[in-house]
Amino acid sequence: MLTRKEIEKREKGLLAPYAMRSMDTRGRKYPEKEPEYRSVYQRDRDRIIHSTAFRRLEYKTQVFVNHEGDYYRTRLTHTLEVSQIARSIARIMALNEDMVEAIALSHDIGHPPFGHAGEDTLSSLMKDRGGFDHNLHGLRVVDELEQRYPDFPGLNLTWEVREGINKHTTMFDKAERLVELEPETSPPLETQVVDIADEIAYDNHDIDDGITSGLINEDQLSGLGLWKAAASDIKKRYSSLSDKIRKYQIVRSLIDRQIKDLVEASGKNISAAGIKSVADVRKHPQKLFTSSSAMQEERAELRAFLMKNLYNHFRVIRMSDKARRFLTKLFNVYNEKPEQLPPSDQEKIKKYGIHRVICDYIAGMTDRYALDEYKKLFEPYERV
Repeated sequence: MLTRKEIEKREKGLLAPYAMRSMDTRGRKYPEKEPEYRSVYQRDRDRIIHSTAFRRLEYKTQVFVNHEGDYYRTRLTHTLEVSQIARSIARIMALNEDMVEAIALSHDIGHPPFGHAGEDTLSSLMKDRGGFDHNLHGLRVVDELEQRYPDFPGLNLTWEVREGINKHTTMFDKAERLVELEPETSPPLETQVVDIADEIAYDNHDIDDGITSGLINEDQLSGLGLWKAAASDIKKRYSSLSDKIRKYQIVRSLIDRQIKDLVEASGKNISAAGIKSVADVRKHPQKLFTSSSAMQEERAELRAFLMKNLYNHFRVIRMSDKARRFLTKLFNVYNEKPEQLPPSDQEKIKKYGIHRVICDYIAGMTDRYALDEYKKLFEPYERV
């Protein structure tokens, strides 16, 4: 029988010396008796999966708005892909998979509806009212807004997973670091793995969705180094494939190439820096989990292509601009007459202030809930 003590014992024998061990956690803000058959990070993972905010990711935009089609990635499917990639890397590098999974599953839990357009809108509306950032809001969700337990607010996650949410950093994520989570130190390798797994998943599933939507095509991608190498490899291995299967196989190859490059380059970084412990990782000023310089150049070329041809495609811009108008009008109508908020949210105004309560309410919405709320408040023949 595998008890928590046995799990901790196994970690001691199997994990790399610079990996986080469950037994070394700094614990929880509110002390609890830990379960007999789960590690602290397994418990964090389970609490995240059962949270309301996690379930709502199913109907929140990644790039394409929910009603554009059932095929496209949502925040939930993106999160699951990040978790899968991050766990694969963690296993190869002998890091703590349970901690990696918990951070990966929670890394987007603070995202509002309508993707980055939603975040930009709330950030603008809250500019002089305390601001909005999805990483900080994610921490607010797990620390305060989720109400599931009688003895404490939030999910009462471990210090390390909360740190991972706060220090999640990619080209799209550069949140303010909280003093209580040691902003001056580098995060453990488990957090760094999630950061780059997020970028790998983001780039490659956006290629997949972009081709499926017809906004980009393989001819446009053929001039990119990464795509060309992966496509050439698939062509050598398979003489005849349907367009659909060929696309899947090329995207699969892209992910595989980036993971292999990442683990090789990161292994060299760890060795060259003389990293022997988690303390060494925390003291190291730069990220240790990075791709090789050659791969970084190829990935930058790919991201530049996606920015120009997908994220700035007129249809995506239209969707984003429409979302901004929806959310701005919702924010303003609640602000003008807070009595239109649900009673449970009205009760929070005295504690958090009207603007933060409205921001929390909108950030918690799914795409379709926000659209339904807009109809109820602005279309005269819609039932409220």
